[in-house]
Amino acid sequence: MIGTKIRAPRLPDDYDGMAALWNEWLAEPTTAEGLAEEDRKMYEQGQLHRNEEGKLAGYDRLRQVAEAEDGRLVGYSTIWRAPWTPPGMVNHFVLVAADAHGQGIGAELTRSSREWAREAGADTLLSECWDDDERAIAFARRGGFETERRSWQSVLDLTDGQDPSQPEDRMIIERLEEEGIAFASLADLPPGEETLRRLHELCTSTYTDIPGFLGETMPYGEWLKWGLQVEGYAPARVLVAMDGERLVGICNVIYNEDSGGMYHEYTGVAREYRGRGIARALKLLSIRLALRAGARYLRTDNDSLNVPMLAINRRLGYRPLRGRHRLIATLEQGASTREGSGAGRTGAPTA
Repeated sequence: MIGTKIRAPRLPDDYDGMAALWNEWLAEPTTAEGLAEEDRKMYEQGQLHRNEEGKLAGYDRLRQVAEAEDGRLVGYSTIWRAPWTPPGMVNHFVLVAADAHGQGIGAELTRSSREWAREAGADTLLSECWDDDERAIAFARRGGFETERRSWQSVLDLTDGQDPSQPEDRMIIERLEEEGIAFASLADLPPGEETLRRLHELCTSTYTDIPGFLGETMPYGEWLKWGLQVEGYAPARVLVAMDGERLVGICNVIYNEDSGGMYHEYTGVAREYRGRGIARALKLLSIRLALRAGARYLRTDNDSLNVPMLAINRRLGYRPLRGRHRLIATLEQGASTREGSGAGRTGAPTA
């Protein structure tokens, strides 16, 4: 780490370097503009406190970068909690450029991040790690992380422009329509807060059924920013299923201009409507949408225990890719809380 200094990000100048580091890890690339837009959504001042049980609550973050002698960013870390993060827990992510591994940069970023967490009063660290990154896995294990659960990426190749669904799949949509289920996009529905609040109600009622869901559901305003209107969002790409006026299913697909692909941000169906094929119908409609848009692929992530959704994806031709470990480590609880600045992405320690 000789000649490398750890410091706070200088924005907006560091966005390009931060995006480059993220893109060594992310499956869907980001941009400096995308990171800046995320920051514009953030609060200006964090606020941490302890809840009635004495657990860390509230929201705040610490971000750091590692700058090499030549001025290039070779490391980045973020440790944060959102209002809906489980009490006592903070999320931690460390990235180090591939050509800077083995210099102690990740260790130093981790040390200062953990110090911040202890002072804040956290007792648990949450992170992620690709299952094919042996260096990162070993680094996480040395830091006391254990695998809490796993998830898998899947991708549907659309470069040939052909619909991979089978006739029996397509008949599901016809059957559901005969049963009174209608399909539309958010762009087809009456604009305004009332429609969005109905969609929020559907999403938050289904989030907690996702295997591995942690914490609390997001309130309406935060859900708009972080659950619906994320980078690549468009109302025409939010597909919904309706029983009369009631929203009973959603499939939100976002577009990545840099990769030319699309990503399933969220798919969910109201509990009492499950088992009828609505999720598969929404997935089929999302494939048609992606083909019309000329998307190169559709990508998704699913918890390893989300058997119904994994089965739908395999049936529709999604090919399994690498997976991720969700990692948890215990942390000696600090004695104070602190105030600070923003929040960020969850993630994985990387040497």
